[in-house]
Amino acid sequence: MQYGFIIDNRKCIGCHACTVACKSEHDVPVGVNRTWVKQTEKGEYPNTRRVFSVLRCNHCTDAPCVEICPTSALFIREDGIVDFDNRRCIGCKSCMQACPYDALYIDPETHTAAKCNYCAHRIDVGLEPACVNVCPEHAIISGDMDNPDTEIAQLLSREQVIVRRAEKGTSPNVYYINGDEASLNPSVTERSESYIWSSQTTGVGHFSKFAEELTNGKDLLEMAKEQNGMKKTPAISYSGEEHQRAPRTVEVIMNNKKTRRVYDTPDKGILWGWEVSAYVWTKAIAAGLILVPALSVLLGGGVFDGEGMLWTGGLSMLFLVLTTILLVKDLDQPGRFIYVLLRPHWSSWLVKGGYALTGFGGLLTLMIVGFLMQNEMLALIGFWGSAALAVIVAVYTAFLFAQAKGRDFWQSPTLAIHMLVHSFMAGGGALILIAYFLDRVPQLTFTLQMILGGALIVNLLVLVFEVLTVHPTAHTKRALKSILKGRYATQFWLGSIIVGTIIPLALLIVGSVPAMAAAGLLMIIGVYFTEKVWVEAPQRIPLT
Repeated sequence: MQYGFIIDNRKCIGCHACTVACKSEHDVPVGVNRTWVKQTEKGEYPNTRRVFSVLRCNHCTDAPCVEICPTSALFIREDGIVDFDNRRCIGCKSCMQACPYDALYIDPETHTAAKCNYCAHRIDVGLEPACVNVCPEHAIISGDMDNPDTEIAQLLSREQVIVRRAEKGTSPNVYYINGDEASLNPSVTERSESYIWSSQTTGVGHFSKFAEELTNGKDLLEMAKEQNGMKKTPAISYSGEEHQRAPRTVEVIMNNKKTRRVYDTPDKGILWGWEVSAYVWTKAIAAGLILVPALSVLLGGGVFDGEGMLWTGGLSMLFLVLTTILLVKDLDQPGRFIYVLLRPHWSSWLVKGGYALTGFGGLLTLMIVGFLMQNEMLALIGFWGSAALAVIVAVYTAFLFAQAKGRDFWQSPTLAIHMLVHSFMAGGGALILIAYFLDRVPQLTFTLQMILGGALIVNLLVLVFEVLTVHPTAHTKRALKSILKGRYATQFWLGSIIVGTIIPLALLIVGSVPAMAAAGLLMIIGVYFTEKVWVEAPQRIPLT
């Protein structure tokens, strides 16, 4: 048994009855939608047409939102419906990143994830979903696709249908008859800052750059002018006066493209913001402070004595605590953070990472206690145990991001190397600063130069690979363009490359104590800029 939908675009009239019925049935708050109608216009006057596409959860057979959910708040029923239990949801927003169809949102009232659940409560009593019942043109067809006697199965057998983003391998179960690429593929049209019949362009609870700028008083028409490359801001007559504030029809005035969106769901903006960028950074420092001394020992180099290792372990513990605080702060249900450990869904790398962080903290504590008690056995067990877990702590976020299938840029095979190298850079930089303040730099100079110099070179090679390799999807290309030439270019070239890599490499070659300390500080700063760019840039690409 596999329930699914067919959207018959030959019949859809764009009346939005399905959206209203869904809101009424599930008491969906204003500002978010479980089902919505996207409208695009094609052609040039007078040869134009409007295309309507009903969008919602695709109830995928291989649902990435279910795989990434750390608490099994999302699950697949026996009939194939992807349902959710908001009592288990911690509001981590991982499911929203994993969904290639932008179908999930954070409910502004419950602060938990929500989406179309196929009106499962109606299915259980033999009724059809509310949107199917209310559609005046019978443009939405539901049913068991595995049952040859159902209307949906018969339509699938005789009509040519398409699905959204088939390349993601999710096996979506929403099919479109006469589906239009310009409407179903978000890369074909640009998301507008305003629409003809809607002044709402941002979702509730998560705001994009547009909302921030508008809140700060930036003129809407000025933003539209920037987006479309206009050099002069025209005055607009509105209620008999001259205004520089754009009316709601600014999209029609400004956009001269042959295909454009005229109505869409509000933009959810950056879901994983500064807290996640900072948490990846603090985690890199915490793990690297143990990885660098461990590698130094394996290479036969010097390592701190008991006092130095106490400082190293203590600082690593501090950044581990900061990592935990940032993780909890990013949750929309922070009071439920313990569910990750007590109600784990083991397919999620958020759970594996949570246990790795917990184990790392425990062994780190054992190491610190061992050095405090001058118990060599405890100190060694804690040191080498925490070093082993530090590798997992450093790279697990790469696998978590890889589960976020909605963001193509994060699917890079080099992401794990990228994060491991950053742990050596950030942790090594912090280790140099400890050595500098303890006046121990000469003891570690050669080994640290070798380790950190190698990390910087590998980091450059990874970045060059990302820049020069041929990327297979439009989403990845757009994210990379924004990093190299767009809004993140200054942070990347100045913060990541020059400040964070090239200057530290030169200072390491100089090799003096002040130069080494400066290199360590700059590497830590550079890692933060790189993580910020890598976390935020892919989230600027619209999924619908």
